[in-house]
Amino acid sequence: MNTDLQRLQPYPFEKLRALIVDVVANPALRPIALSIGEPKHASPEFVLDALSQNLAKAAVYPTTAGTPELRTSIADWLTRRFDLPAGSLSPDANVIPVNGTREALFSFTQAAVRRDPQGLVVSPNPFYQIYEGAAFLAGVEPHYLACDASNHFVPDFSAVPADVWQRCQLLFICTPGNPTGAVIDLETLQQLIRLADQHDFIIASDECYSEIYTPGQPAPVGLLQACADMGRNDFARCVVFHSLSKRSNLPGLRSGFVAGDANLLKPYLTYRTYHGCAMPVQTQLASIAAWQDEKHVEDNREQYQAKFDAVLDILGDVLDVQRPDAGFYLWPKTPIDDESFTRRLLAEQNVSVVPGRYLSRDVDGYNPGAGRVRMALVAPLADCIEAAQRIRRFVESL
Repeated sequence: MNTDLQRLQPYPFEKLRALIVDVVANPALRPIALSIGEPKHASPEFVLDALSQNLAKAAVYPTTAGTPELRTSIADWLTRRFDLPAGSLSPDANVIPVNGTREALFSFTQAAVRRDPQGLVVSPNPFYQIYEGAAFLAGVEPHYLACDASNHFVPDFSAVPADVWQRCQLLFICTPGNPTGAVIDLETLQQLIRLADQHDFIIASDECYSEIYTPGQPAPVGLLQACADMGRNDFARCVVFHSLSKRSNLPGLRSGFVAGDANLLKPYLTYRTYHGCAMPVQTQLASIAAWQDEKHVEDNREQYQAKFDAVLDILGDVLDVQRPDAGFYLWPKTPIDDESFTRRLLAEQNVSVVPGRYLSRDVDGYNPGAGRVRMALVAPLADCIEAAQRIRRFVESL
C-alpha cells in the first residue's frame, strides 16, 4: 500500500466520536446536532423534479467533461454572479463539472502537484482536512498559515517567508472560510495573484460557502472576479471550486464544478478521464435547473439570517462570539478548554459541537483552533434556538 496513507490523520468526526465515546448524553433532553455542516433546509422541489423526470438517463454513460448545456449554465452563473466580462469564460475550456468539490479538491491536487519532498501545499489553519490529505498523497508537505482573531481569521500572506512561496506548488484558500466564515477581500486576492506570478504556484480557491451571506449586504468576492478586475481574463494560475451542496441544499446530489485557467483544466480533464468520476446525466440535468435559479438561494439566505439573529441574541452576552462574514458556522471562544466544553455540553445539555483543535494543527506549539468550537447552524430554526438556550444555561453554570 502507499506508505503516505499512514500520514493521514483521523477525520475531525472520528476524533469527535473517540472524545465522546464514554459520554452519556442527558436522556431528559432530545439530541440537537450542531456538529456536522450538512444543510438541513429543504432541497428545491424543481431540482428534485428535474432529477426524477430524467432517471431513465441512468442507462447512458456520462462524459467526463459533462454536457455542453451544463457547462454553459455554470459559465453563465459565474459570469452573472462575479461580474465577469461577457465571453471571458469558455464553457468548453474553462469549466469542468465535478461530483462535489470534496473529490475535486483532492483530485486536482494529485493532478497539479509534482512529487517533491521539498514541495509545499500551503493552506489556512484551521482548514478543510482534504487539503492536508491531498498534499500528503501527492508527495509534498502541507504548510499551515494561522487564522485567528489577530488577523481577522485571514492569513497574513505578507508575513510568509519568500522561501515558502518558492517551495509552494499549490495554495489553498477558503473564502468564506470553514470554520471561521471570514471572507478574503479583493485587494488580498490580487496580492495572492501577484505572488503566484512571482513564484509560479497555483491558487485553488474553495468558495463553497460563497452564496450564504447576510441578505442585502455585498456578496463575497471571488478569485475569478479578482482576476477580471486586473484584466487577467485568462485566469492564469487560478481555479475556483463551487458546489450545490450549501448554495442549494443538495449535499447528496454531489454536484459542483471547477473553473478557471484553461491551461490547468485541460490536463486535469485528462486526469479525470482516467480517474473515472463522470457526473451522471440525470444529475447534470438537475444541476442545470439549480444553477439557473436564484430565488431558492435568496430564500436560503433568509433562513440562515433568521438563525444567526436568534442564536446571537441568546449567546452574545455569555460567549465571545461574532457573526461571521458569511457561511453558516459560529466559531466562539470557550470559557473552558474546547474538548471539555464539548464533552460536558453533550453530557449536560445533549447538544453536540466540534472542538476547534480538531479542525486545526499545532505549529510551533500553537493551535489557532484550540479554545474554540464550531457550531453549524444547519438545524431548523426552532432547534437552533433551543440549542442556543441550552448552551447559554451550560455556560452560565460553569
